[in-house]
Amino acid sequence: MSIPYYVGPEQLMKDRADYARKGIARGRSVIVLQYCDGILFVAENPSRALHKVSEMYDRIGFAAVGKYNEFEVLRVAGVRLADLRGYSYDRVDVTGRGLANAYAQTLGTVFTTEPKPYEVELVVAEVGDSPDSDQIYRLTYDGSVADEHGFAAMGGLVDPISAELTRLWRTGMTLKESVQLATGLLGTSGNSSEQRNLQESSLEVAVLDRTRTATRKFRRILGSALNSLLSK
Repeated sequence: MSIPYYVGPEQLMKDRADYARKGIARGRSVIVLQYCDGILFVAENPSRALHKVSEMYDRIGFAAVGKYNEFEVLRVAGVRLADLRGYSYDRVDVTGRGLANAYAQTLGTVFTTEPKPYEVELVVAEVGDSPDSDQIYRLTYDGSVADEHGFAAMGGLVDPISAELTRLWRTGMTLKESVQLATGLLGTSGNSSEQRNLQESSLEVAVLDRTRTATRKFRRILGSALNSLLSK
């Protein structure tokens, strides 16, 4: 009689984590950071149809890296949950923290029970009435949640980008300063001699703008508006 193949739980979790991390690292990076009037999302994404950054609810935005089909399933589920909660109770009951907790449960369950973990990282961000009340939550493939302060980076060469954000980001940056900081870091491949000058056509940029009078604070920045922010 053959001996059943056995892998210890610790090794199994390590293998799943390594698999997910490698898949996420192959993607292009996304940067989310606070600026003086809200929260900025910048992604290297040449596609005009497949978005890495999306609106979830009035004051809440979503960004993701990794396998598109997997994070799109999560995005749609989050939008439905937000709509249901807002319709059943009140719009103010839909919060970034609540959606982040729901995503954490889903990702944690998939990581521990499914044959293959999701190769995704997510950011759920909620803009407040003041910078002190802004919220940025970063979720990893295993359901871990980090409450980020000021900025978050995901995918690609995330370590050098995060290190540079720590060094260069400051409270109260203007939208133009923030866009130029984020695009400059996204164009860095880890070697200063290989800096890429990213253009409007290869970027996906959006904001949660607290100064908007409309209930919905999310807006995309496209075309000439983005080019003016990118110009020195």
